[in-house]
Amino acid sequence: MIADIRIERLDAVPLAVVRRVAGREELSHVVPASMGAVWNMLRAAGLRGGRNVAVYLDGAITMDIGVEIEPGLALPDGLVASTTPAGRVATVAHFGPYSQLRVQHAALRAFCDAQGHRRAGVSWEIYGHWAAEWEQNPTLIRTDVYYLLAP
Repeated sequence: MIADIRIERLDAVPLAVVRRVAGREELSHVVPASMGAVWNMLRAAGLRGGRNVAVYLDGAITMDIGVEIEPGLALPDGLVASTTPAGRVATVAHFGPYSQLRVQHAALRAFCDAQGHRRAGVSWEIYGHWAAEWEQNPTLIRTDVYYLLAP
């Protein structure tokens, strides 16, 4: 199901990430494994994080994969300080399995094309905190999808 697409202006959100490059067929393995690595490094350093985030930086699928953090947090070796992009975005909330995210991505691209919004080439997903009931009802899984728009 396609949810309501919105245009919003967002500020950058600080992230602790690892940078990865992967093909589309590898995303379902690379993204969760990378998030796990980030969480392991944060926990080992006694640090806390927020929601999981994957920022897709280009068409070659160069990604910053990680976790929202407090501004100015000193990061352990192995993690890179990054941010989500700031600016005007097209966004939609996806409810359902991650394997169906491609439907929302396609809807956002089609919306932007139809409405004359030029995409800047960066997109990202922010994943809701995992809840046990999602195991039984994956339609409750929330992922917010964003496309940065060109000025």
